Amino acid sequence: MAGNRTGARPGFRWRRRRKGREERRPGPPGPYALLPWLLMGLGSFSNLFQGEAPNPWLGGLGLFAFNSLYVSVVFRGFDKRKRESPVSYWLLAAMAAVTLALAIGYGGSWLLFFPLLSLACGTILRNRQLAVGMLSVAAVATAVAVWRGKGGTDPWTIGYGTFISGAVTAAILTLAETVMELRATRQELARSAVEKERLRFSRDLHDLLGHTLSVIVVKSEAARRLAPHDMDAALTQVADIESVGRQALTEIREAVTGYREGSLATELDRARSALTAAGIEPVLRRSGPPLAPQTEALLGWVVREAVTNVVRHSRATTCSFVLEGTAERVRLTVTDDGSGPDPDAPATPGIGGTGLTGLTERLAASGGSLRAGPAPGRGFVVTAELPVDGPGPAEEETGTPQYHRPVRIPGA
Repeated sequence: MAGNRTGARPGFRWRRRRKGREERRPGPPGPYALLPWLLMGLGSFSNLFQGEAPNPWLGGLGLFAFNSLYVSVVFRGFDKRKRESPVSYWLLAAMAAVTLALAIGYGGSWLLFFPLLSLACGTILRNRQLAVGMLSVAAVATAVAVWRGKGGTDPWTIGYGTFISGAVTAAILTLAETVMELRATRQELARSAVEKERLRFSRDLHDLLGHTLSVIVVKSEAARRLAPHDMDAALTQVADIESVGRQALTEIREAVTGYREGSLATELDRARSALTAAGIEPVLRRSGPPLAPQTEALLGWVVREAVTNVVRHSRATTCSFVLEGTAERVRLTVTDDGSGPDPDAPATPGIGGTGLTGLTERLAASGGSLRAGPAPGRGFVVTAELPVDGPGPAEEETGTPQYHRPVRIPGA
């Protein structure tokens, strides 16, 4: 306690430090990083200031227009919406016209405006437009430098510098944008993973507690009814309640860690116990090859949810489980002969709609389907279908199903 006097929780401090590290990570360069390149125009400004350039007022106006257009284009290039706007292309075209006019009219150090024009093109143009723009600007810069070569400037240096400045700028900005998109994608994937884990946990907890509490309630009612007449039978129900409670604790721990794997045989045995305690006769008819563990786990969830609804809502006397399998798909049908919820009984929230919705999502994620609705004539039917991952060993050896005739669940 002495080491945590500020009252801040360790997890909160860790998240705050992590957020601080994220904020300190270098991001893409901003438009201000490209402004110092305007110092390349100091030679032109020196010519105007020393009176070495003809028509200094016209040259000064052109220098001002170029600098203004350069700043405007560069700042628009760092905003994707503005960069793709037609206004940006018009400004870039105006900048190209001013650059060409100044280079043709003055030559010498004024030719250095071509690399600046190329740099501005690198902030606006992408993909094929960038390649065409860089080659065009470099070719024009080389041609003008050859024509105005009296100042001793190497035309090929001007052309090469023009091409490289725009290409490198575009490459750096594209890479920086890609890095930022990857960071945003990673954060989105992390949020999605958290949401999926929350959904998984809430769904598992709902299914576990809904079924377990229903079994405990039914067995408690059976123990209360049997206690005045048959204490041994009542104690048996109490022992079952204890067993169900201990198993529920184990399953909840496994659900929290995400490693719970259901067993169809186990769920059918629990279904027999719960239905029998509720006075409902369970019947099983099974045919087909053995199932893969993942398929059994999903069908176990279907049995759990269906039995929970039968016990709580159906007022049935018989509940049948029909499991039919082929080499490609397996189908489980749970049918009761009940008349539905008691209209005079208080409504029980949650289990039916929410549980079946969660099961539908689970089966759909595995390529299966779930249908639930009133049975023809009387009762309610739940049908689940799933693809079979692969043939089981028993089918490979014999080529025949393991089960051929209807059987009652043992102990029913």
